[in-house]
Amino acid sequence: MAIYRFRVTFEDYEDIYRDIDMPSKSTFLELHQEIHKSTGYPVDASSSFYVSNDQWKKGTEVALQPSARKINDGVLLMENIRLSKFIDDPHQKFYYIYNFDRPYDFHVELIKILKEEDGKEYPALFKVVGQAPRNLAAANFPVTDTVDDEEDEDDIDAVTEEYGVDEEDDFDVVDDEEGGEEESSREFGGEDSY
Repeated sequence: MAIYRFRVTFEDYEDIYRDIDMPSKSTFLELHQEIHKSTGYPVDASSSFYVSNDQWKKGTEVALQPSARKINDGVLLMENIRLSKFIDDPHQKFYYIYNFDRPYDFHVELIKILKEEDGKEYPALFKVVGQAPRNLAAANFPVTDTVDDEEDEDDIDAVTEEYGVDEEDDFDVVDDEEGGEEESSREFGGEDSY
């Protein structure tokens, strides 16, 4: 049996990658699971592989937990599709989006086709380079236990000071009718000063 060695690279962190050996009869779901064993991310998030070209342009989608619309459109499901179905090139590429709610994008490239080694269990993690970034929700959206209203007021004060807005200024409000009457009176010669 053929073994596919895939290099899985974070799109935004090219120096962090995983090389994963997968049997050719494996499904996209099994590859999805192996990626997440190697990163520590939960496997149950809605995700998709896209058959891709050398410029990482997305083609045919193979999805996990797709939306009803995608199901009605006939999207392929990870658990039903073998990797070998879309290996047309010795350097086949797949664009992979993990967790559409807080997405991480990956480049998955076939880097080698090997023969199965006797006694070795597959799938297998061949190489790990770099530590996977922590979950986006934790990294980019810090949550505090308390709400600091004074901090919000400080932010508002800073903005009003920066743009010269004085809260006590009384702004004249002109509605559309008033503005329209003034324009029409000028249009017909009213209140002209020569």
